Amino acid sequence: MGRRQRRKPLPEGTFTAQIETLGHDGRGIARLDGKTTFIANALPGETVEFRYTWRRGKFDEGVAETISQPAPERVAPPCQHADICGGCSLQHMHPEAQIRLKQQVLAEQLDHFGGLTPRTWLDPLLGPRTGYRTKARLGARYVDARETAFVGFREKRSNFLADLKGCEVLIPEVGHAFMDLRALLNSLESRRRIPQIEVAAGEDAIALVFRHMDPLSAADQQRLIDFCVARGWHCYLQPGNESTVHRVAPPEGDAVPTRLHYRHPGADLRMAFHPNDFTQVNSEINQRMVPLALDLLDIQPDHRVLDLFCGLGNFTLPLARRAREVVGVELSDTMVARGYENARANGLDNVAFHAWDLSQDISGQAWADSHFDRVLIDPPRSGALEMVRLMPHFGASKLVYVSCNPATLARDAGELKALGYDLVSAGVMDMFPHTTHVESIALFERC
Repeated sequence: MGRRQRRKPLPEGTFTAQIETLGHDGRGIARLDGKTTFIANALPGETVEFRYTWRRGKFDEGVAETISQPAPERVAPPCQHADICGGCSLQHMHPEAQIRLKQQVLAEQLDHFGGLTPRTWLDPLLGPRTGYRTKARLGARYVDARETAFVGFREKRSNFLADLKGCEVLIPEVGHAFMDLRALLNSLESRRRIPQIEVAAGEDAIALVFRHMDPLSAADQQRLIDFCVARGWHCYLQPGNESTVHRVAPPEGDAVPTRLHYRHPGADLRMAFHPNDFTQVNSEINQRMVPLALDLLDIQPDHRVLDLFCGLGNFTLPLARRAREVVGVELSDTMVARGYENARANGLDNVAFHAWDLSQDISGQAWADSHFDRVLIDPPRSGALEMVRLMPHFGASKLVYVSCNPATLARDAGELKALGYDLVSAGVMDMFPHTTHVESIALFERC
C-alpha cells in the first residue's frame, strides 16, 4: 500500500498578494514565487493580506483578511455572514461584475469544450438579488459544547455548520427566522436527532419538512406543529427516506390544498408541487426563463414539441398553450404523475408524459419513434450527451438547451455542431445571485 500523504504545515501569519485574475469558482488568483494561489474574498487588481488555508503540490489556497487596495467591483456584502457561510461566495462583488464573470465562464467553456461562439449573445436574464430563494435544504445540529442548535448552511470549505443568525438570499419569511428555528430546536427533546429542515415555498404557502432520525414524542411533534401554524406554514415530518414525508399541519384532507403552487402568468397556468418535488429556486427568473425559451423556439400552433427532462411540466405545459402537441419525458414516475395532475388542473389535453431514463437506449419507446418540430432540453449537471446525439432522428429544426452546467452544455454543443446544428444564440440567467453557479440557455438551429 502507498504511504498516506501528510498535509503540509501552513505558514503562520499573513502574506501579501497581488490578485491577477478570477477563477471560475470566484476566488482570486495570485502567483507567489511562481506558484498559483487561489484566494477567497479577493478580486482582480486588489492587493490583499491573506492567510494560507491549504498547501498542495501544484497550488495553494488562502483567504484574504485585509484588502489594501480594493477593486472598483468590491461592495459590502448584503449578508453579515458572507465571510463564513458557504452558501454564497460572491457577495463581495458588485452584481454587474458577477454577471460579467458568469458570461465569461460561459463563453470560455463554449470555446474550450465545443470550439463555439454563438452568432448572438442574449442579454442576461436578471431578477432579485436577495430574498429570491424559495427552496433550500438547511442543515441542523445541536452543538453540546455551545449548548445551542445551529441551523443553515456549512462553513466555507468545511463540513461544519456555520453559526448563522439569518440568510439574505432565502425568502425573508424563512431567512430572517433562523434564530426562531434555533430556539425551536433547542426546545425539543429530540434536538440532537433532527439533522435537516427542508424549505419549500409556493406563492400561497411555505412548507417546512423536518427530518428526524428517531420517532418524535407527542410533545415534540406538537411543538413543531405549533411553530408552523403560528406562522401560517405547512409542517411536514420525514422519519425515513423521501417516501416517508407526510404533512401533519394542516391535517391532510383539511380545507387547505394538499399542494404548494406557483404560476406562469404569461401562459395562465397554476402549477402544483409537493415540497420534495424539484422546482426552480428563483421564481421570478423562472417566470422570465420559460417565455424566453418558448420565444426562441418560435412555437407555432401546428408544432409537435419534445420536452426532455421535463420534471413536473415547468416547460411542458407552457409549450402546450402554444403548440398542437407536446411530449414530456422524465425519469421519475412521481414527476410524470405530477405532470398529468397539472395538465388536468389547467385543462390541457394535448400533453403526454412518459417515464424513462434518458441516459439509456430509447429503442422501443413509442414516444421516441416520432418526428418533432421543436425540442427543449433541460438536463441535470451531467448534461444530455445521449439525447443530443439523437437530434437528427427526431428531425427538429430548432432546439433550446437550458443548462445548469456550462461545461456539459459546451460539450453537448460541440456534438450538436458535428450533427449539423448551428449555435445561434446563448446567454446566462442569474438564477443564483451571489454564487458562482452559471445557469444558461442556448438556441440551436439545423443548418
